[in-house]
Amino acid sequence: MKFKHISYKRNFLFAGSLLLIMACSVDETQKVITKTNLVMQEEFDTNGAPNSNLWSFDIGTGNNGWGNNELQYYTDRPENIVVEDGMLKITARRELFLGSSYTSARILTKGKFEQKYGRIEARIKLPWGKGLWPAFWMLGANIDEVSWPQCGEIDIMEYLGNQPTKVFGTVHGPGYSGGESIGKTYTLPNDRFDNDFHIFGIEWGENYINYYVDNVLYNQITPADVNGEWVFDQPFYLILNIAVGGNLPGSPNTDTSFPQTMLVDYIRVYE
Repeated sequence: MKFKHISYKRNFLFAGSLLLIMACSVDETQKVITKTNLVMQEEFDTNGAPNSNLWSFDIGTGNNGWGNNELQYYTDRPENIVVEDGMLKITARRELFLGSSYTSARILTKGKFEQKYGRIEARIKLPWGKGLWPAFWMLGANIDEVSWPQCGEIDIMEYLGNQPTKVFGTVHGPGYSGGESIGKTYTLPNDRFDNDFHIFGIEWGENYINYYVDNVLYNQITPADVNGEWVFDQPFYLILNIAVGGNLPGSPNTDTSFPQTMLVDYIRVYE
């Protein structure tokens, strides 16, 4: 997804090349390693703002729409982000706000919770509509020192609101960022991701990242798959957001209704 400072800049002019990369099937020889020691559990069971001991906010429009020409203004208002009914609710709205035509929210655990390796998963119900771009993703904790993409990026789940049966998981790093990113789609059989909750996760080890939807392994990325340096050997922090518009999804159209909400039931991290 997107970043707060110019050093975070990420360009997502990659739809065509990413789809080509995503066309491969999962190799049956891929290893599946289950990590079961729970080290972080966010159940969103206290009403109000997200837990400030764990989460911070990105606020504003970022540089060049967070590097992707996005249209939203990220806020910390309860209209855009709140914990209630046992879940986190991130809501994108069509409204004029400080020069932007849309508002939404993005939270991150930078400096508060960072993890190297393990199983990272969240149970999420996604919104629907052209121009919506929700994500559950991670950035290398050394981003302020080395910038993006040298820090690395792991997109556990990204989703385009006009393609409600598909999600994709991707990595970005030096030599394979933007249009050269490495990833793959998962298509939900006989259903849509806006109809119910689903579990999106990775299992991440020294030389692999496995991608799962509802515990179904659909991709594995290893150092042999990337055209550049493998930078996924350091702590990363978590991010949740809904972007509106931008290079990848395009702008909302007349069929996109607002407000639209992403519901997050829990996040759990194991090692």
